[in-house]
Amino acid sequence: MGEEGTMRIVVEKRGRVAVVSVEGSVDGTTAGELTAALHGQVSGGARDLVIDIAGVDYMSSAGLRALLETVKEARKQGGDLRPAAARPEVLRVLDLSGFTSILQVFPDVDSAVASFPA
Repeated sequence: MGEEGTMRIVVEKRGRVAVVSVEGSVDGTTAGELTAALHGQVSGGARDLVIDIAGVDYMSSAGLRALLETVKEARKQGGDLRPAAARPEVLRVLDLSGFTSILQVFPDVDSAVASFPA
């Protein structure tokens, strides 16, 4: 992936946790699609979300906004959004933007899923 405007989203249920795997670039062109996918999970009853961003090679401010909007919505419902498996360059964006103080970021999907109460 990696081309501007190219992104792939796959959703998998692990018990009551929805794992949303994202590949490609999350930018102004694709962030709306990510927001819709994440909000669709929350409005569909999945309060606990893990976003697997191992395949994300670029995240713009539009992507950060998608995460922020979703975590606010999930927390209103008593859940949370937990990013997992960020590449170093994406983790740096999350850190520099202050998102690591808002979101609990996990090294891998399994630990993020396990962090939610059963």
